[in-house]
Amino acid sequence: MRKTKENSIIFFKEKKIRRYWDENKELWFFSVIDVVEVLSESSIPRRYWSDLKNKIKKEGSQVYEKIVQLKIVANDGKLRDTDMADTENLFRLIQSIPSPKAEPFKLWLAKVGYERIEETEDPELGINRALETYLKKGYSKEWINQRLKSIEIRKELTDEWQERGAEKTDYAILTDEISKAWSDMTTKEYKQLKNLKKENLRDNMSNLELILNMLAETSTKEIHRNEDSEGVDKLKDDAKAGGDVAGTARRKLEKKLGRSVVSEDNFLSNKDKKKLS
Repeated sequence: MRKTKENSIIFFKEKKIRRYWDENKELWFFSVIDVVEVLSESSIPRRYWSDLKNKIKKEGSQVYEKIVQLKIVANDGKLRDTDMADTENLFRLIQSIPSPKAEPFKLWLAKVGYERIEETEDPELGINRALETYLKKGYSKEWINQRLKSIEIRKELTDEWQERGAEKTDYAILTDEISKAWSDMTTKEYKQLKNLKKENLRDNMSNLELILNMLAETSTKEIHRNEDSEGVDKLKDDAKAGGDVAGTARRKLEKKLGRSVVSEDNFLSNKDKKKLS
């Protein structure tokens, strides 16, 4: 199975469902344990899934054979092997779970899968949905424009890393090199400054922070191409150099402004101020 860099979290009735997009097969794979937890409402979903797995295995169900293990982010923030099923086999698995939520969940699941296929054929739909989501959360249109651009720039950079020999597990290391060089903090330290836990750091940056981060990532990508870099060690050197470009710009701006542009503010603390700017 060809894996991509893309995975995400969606919600059904405020319950988290982890998923993974297989670009080669053009299929979503969903975390079985998350679905089981939602539908069974069991206080011990792993035990429920273990018992159900044994049951369908004994019955000789083909669903069991179609379940795959993929590395996705667990509750502790680490990548862990997780039982996953595509939409078709998840529908079949749901039949084994007696739950009043089964039918609405199936309708929701079908909608989620269809939307992703639509976005593959027309990426503008995905951008529009992201725009609507940020607007509903209360972000300003100016900030949203910067955020959507930052997503595009990040995607270009991670594509570059993949092509130049980096594994997905290396991305956090490379990102930290960029972050330390322009902000003087690792991603973890930056999130601590903003009092964030699982929240997305970029979703809590100001316009200035986003712009400097985009400059750092764009510079890194261009240095990779200019140097024709290969391998994680060389990519790390480039990441520091790219971050330094934005770091120099940050320090010059801070000298002019007489204040730091790296802020402890986050989106939640700024909601009282109406918009993050």
